[in-house]
Amino acid sequence: MKKLAALAVCAAMSLATVLSASAADTITIGVFEPASGDNGAGGKQETLGVRYANYVQPTVEIDGVEYDVVLNIQDNESSTDKAPTAAVAAADGASVVLGSYGSAVSIAAGDTFLQAGVPAIGITCTNPQVTDGNENYFRICFLDPFQGTVLANYASESFGAKKAYVLTKLGDDYSKGLGYYFTQAFEALGGEVVADDFPEGTADFTSYITTAMNEGCEVIMAPTSIEAAQLIIETAAAQGVTVPLLAGDTWDSNVILAAAEGKDVQIYVTTFYQEGADKEFDAAIKEWINSDSELLAYNGGNDTIAAVTVMGYDAYFTALEAIKNAGSADPADVLAALPSTTYTGVTGQIAFDEVGDAIRDTAFVKVANTETGAWDFVAEQGVQ
Repeated sequence: MKKLAALAVCAAMSLATVLSASAADTITIGVFEPASGDNGAGGKQETLGVRYANYVQPTVEIDGVEYDVVLNIQDNESSTDKAPTAAVAAADGASVVLGSYGSAVSIAAGDTFLQAGVPAIGITCTNPQVTDGNENYFRICFLDPFQGTVLANYASESFGAKKAYVLTKLGDDYSKGLGYYFTQAFEALGGEVVADDFPEGTADFTSYITTAMNEGCEVIMAPTSIEAAQLIIETAAAQGVTVPLLAGDTWDSNVILAAAEGKDVQIYVTTFYQEGADKEFDAAIKEWINSDSELLAYNGGNDTIAAVTVMGYDAYFTALEAIKNAGSADPADVLAALPSTTYTGVTGQIAFDEVGDAIRDTAFVKVANTETGAWDFVAEQGVQ
C-alpha cells in the first residue's frame, strides 16, 4: 500500500511538473472584440483574421525557446458599459491585447489596459481618442481625420457634390467622429453639409433618407454600424435614392454586399485592403474559412475577405514581432518594444509614430457591385 501511495504521489508530481512546464512554454495574446451587439458581425470578421494568423503561426521563439501562443478571446458586446469588464478579462495573463473593432469600446477600455500595464494594439479603431493620452494603446490602422478627408475629397472630385447629408449615431464615438471629420473636410472644399443623427435602437430610417432627398443632397455619408447600414440601404433602395451612399471601413463587409445585392444603389467605402491585392494570401485564407462551417458562419456565410480580417491577421504578426523584439513575454517589456517595432504585412508596412498611431497615408476606395455581390476596386487614394 505504501508503495502504491508513493507511486501515486510521484505520478501526481510528474503530472504537475509537466503541466507547469507546459504553462511556462505558453504565451497569451488577449483578443478584445465584439462578437455580439451592433458591431458583432464586424468584430467576428476581425477576430477571424487573428485566429487565422494564430493558425498559420501558433508559436513564437524567444532566446532559442519556442512558446505556444494561445488566444484569450473576450466579447465586449459592442458596449461601452461592458467594455472595461471584457478588457480586464482579455488582459488577464496576456503579454499584449488586440482590438477592438469599434472605436467607442476601445476608448472605453483604454484606461483598463493602462492601469493593468498591458499594451493594446488596435486593429481598426480609427477615432483619434483611442491613443490620445494613453501610452499603452497603439494601432495599425489609419485615423478618421485622414479617412474623413479622403471621403470628402472623393465626394467632391468624383461626384462633383456640393451638398452632403451626414447621418451619424448618437453616442457612438466612431460614427460621430468620422462624420465630424468628413464635415470639416467637405466644408473646407466649399461644400454644404446637412447633419442629422439617430438614437440607439432606431429601426426605421425613412424620415432621415426623406430629409436627405428633400434637402437636395448629392451624397449621403453614413458612418454607422453594419446593423444600421443594412436598414439604411434597404430604405434608400425602397425610396429610389440615386445619389451615392458613402461610408468608412465599417461598411466593408459581405453583410453590406448581401444587403445591396440586386438593388439599385451606389455604395462607396474607404478601407484597408482590396481582395485580390495578395492572391496567395487570399487563396490560403479562403481555403481555411471554407474548411469549417463555424468559420464560414463567423465570416457571414461566405468566403468574401473583409479588410478588417486582413488587418486582424497583420495585427497578430505585429504583436509577435513586438514580443520577439522585447525578448520577453512580460507586458512591460512588450510595451517598451512596441514603439520601435515594424512589420511588413499583407496590408502594407506597419510602423508607429510618437503617439502610437500607424504611419499610413493611403486608403482603398471600392464600390459595391450589386450584380456580382462583390467589391470592385475604384482607387487607392491619399490626401495632399
